[in-house]
Amino acid sequence: MRSAIAIIFAYLLALPVLADEPKLIRSAKSGPWSDAATWEGGQVPGAGARVQVRANDHVTYDVQSDKAIRFIHVAGELSFAPDRDTRLDVGLIKIQAGSDASEEGFDCDEHLGPQPEGTPQAAFVVGTQETPIAAGKLALIRLVYFEGMKKESCPAIVCCGGKMEFHGAVMNRTWVKLGATVKTGDTTVSLSEAANGWRIGDRIIITATTRQNKQKKTFRDSLRSGGQTEERIIRSMDGAKIALDKPLEFDHLGDGEYRGEVANLSRNVIVESADLKGERGHTMYHRHSTGSISYAEFRHLGKEGVLGRYSLHYHLVGDTMRGSSVIGASIWDSGNRWLTIHGTNYLVVRDCVGYQSVGHGFFMEDGTEVYNVLDRNLAVQAFIGKKLQQQVVPFDKNDGSGFWWANSHNAFTRNVACECDEYGYFFQCAKTTNFDPMLNVQQPDGSQKKVDIRTLPFVRFESNESHCQRRHAFNLGNGAPFGEPNVGGVGPDPRHPFIIRDTKIWNVHWAFSPVSPCVMVDGMNIHNAEYGLWRAVYQQHAYHNVAIDAVPKDTVNAFPNGMRPEESAYPKPLEPVDDLPPITVITQIRTLPNGQLQVCGTTSDNGPVKRVLVNGQEAKATAANFAQWEITLPAITARTLSAHAEDSAGNIENRPHMVKRK
Repeated sequence: MRSAIAIIFAYLLALPVLADEPKLIRSAKSGPWSDAATWEGGQVPGAGARVQVRANDHVTYDVQSDKAIRFIHVAGELSFAPDRDTRLDVGLIKIQAGSDASEEGFDCDEHLGPQPEGTPQAAFVVGTQETPIAAGKLALIRLVYFEGMKKESCPAIVCCGGKMEFHGAVMNRTWVKLGATVKTGDTTVSLSEAANGWRIGDRIIITATTRQNKQKKTFRDSLRSGGQTEERIIRSMDGAKIALDKPLEFDHLGDGEYRGEVANLSRNVIVESADLKGERGHTMYHRHSTGSISYAEFRHLGKEGVLGRYSLHYHLVGDTMRGSSVIGASIWDSGNRWLTIHGTNYLVVRDCVGYQSVGHGFFMEDGTEVYNVLDRNLAVQAFIGKKLQQQVVPFDKNDGSGFWWANSHNAFTRNVACECDEYGYFFQCAKTTNFDPMLNVQQPDGSQKKVDIRTLPFVRFESNESHCQRRHAFNLGNGAPFGEPNVGGVGPDPRHPFIIRDTKIWNVHWAFSPVSPCVMVDGMNIHNAEYGLWRAVYQQHAYHNVAIDAVPKDTVNAFPNGMRPEESAYPKPLEPVDDLPPITVITQIRTLPNGQLQVCGTTSDNGPVKRVLVNGQEAKATAANFAQWEITLPAITARTLSAHAEDSAGNIENRPHMVKRK
């Protein structure tokens, strides 16, 4: 038997060598980062420093520096000055209460519970919803790898039960449709509507409107020859007209029903990797964290081939972050997906732009995710990647889908996918030897219940678009490629079918592959496709108002018994009922100059929403069907805000969103 001394000696040898690790510099009091008096020892942290902002201290980051800090542990609050240019180069930021200043914490969801009420929350704040980083000012965070850090986990920003906020200057639109067709050689583009907040010098993309037929090449392997989405810089602006820094190389349709998009990638809050070809950084939220993101840019992030290290990652949050939202973000040149929603419910993702990712773009990771809202997001060029080691869902090939999910009980509305390697939208779920789709899923009352996730219908799927896909525009339950595991004939029941409304698909190879049972299509335009309905399995399907044109006649894939959709006894053979309650999320609470409260939120339901109540008062819809709403409450308001909705079928949300005001 080994002696105790030998065991201890062996353990010490296995520990990282810390002899040369710099001393921890701790805050001495609240104050500006640049003020020596803010820090113990009276010295501002310099290159390579390890820093701790202690509990109850509020440090304002107010400098522009290219001297990289190795590590910042935020136990108090570190906020960026909103009225000046700032730059922080850093190896790791960990937002976590307590005194643990170790360069660990990536599994904090396993050992951290909610903080006791009244406990100060660790906070990293780069602008707030009420006071974002001012237009014309730049907050830049560059993630730098330091020797000795774990390459699979660093550099990074990790929020472990704290608050993490990124808020840049507001835009009325982050992407819009083209207002007129542009031709090869043109140096100006017209937008379909004015884009407030776009600036000279911003980087934009003009999406492809012609697909490429080179089936054996991925866009990633041949970006310039394989795709027609183009990057440009804004040289000048005049209302809805933009002058570009150089001529366009391709035509882009901007008239009529089928148009390309123009998206702005630039924001004035930026998180980026310092070394694009070296160790890239990533960001993640864990359980019991808080915070939202608006009009921030995440670029050159994501560790290719590494599970759990994505550009922006909500990791096993459950419903502990209900109220969090990602609005108007730009996520581009990602080595590992744009946004991963993993074991997370009630997240609102709206008006975001995803451009160029390795693997799926907007991604729900393990099939337990419900009640999330993905609204008016643009997904461009999600590239074929490789399966990630130890991934939860074994049949997912990570082969380039703009939107990918294994559990449909979420809301997908007004999104557009363009020029992805394999899929615009892909619902994929199978029962295999190493995956059982019977999973614990949150119910409307907050309880957990084991259900076969293949049977869960959409909360809402409406007004989505897919164009210029190299292969599939919308794959609902088919294998990849054909013959591999699919839904296996399991789907929702006839009273709760997949309801797909007002879908637009154009200039694609395979348009729509509906394989799941119990599908109800109400409004679908398929234009200019090699195949209209691809390998459809008409098991209790109902189609209404489906138009298919500019598709070879022998590839339309006939409806059952040769019936056209308008001839069917729609919605037979289905018997849809609306007996599921809406889902509501408060996304913003703002104190107005007169002391009143403005409360904003979103509600989703598969039918008409009758009303939204906040503390018993009716909110006003600011978008169709209360997809966005607001209400102004008197200054004297209860400490707890409660919001819930009722739909026209009489279903009342029985688990309101409750927010305690500080």
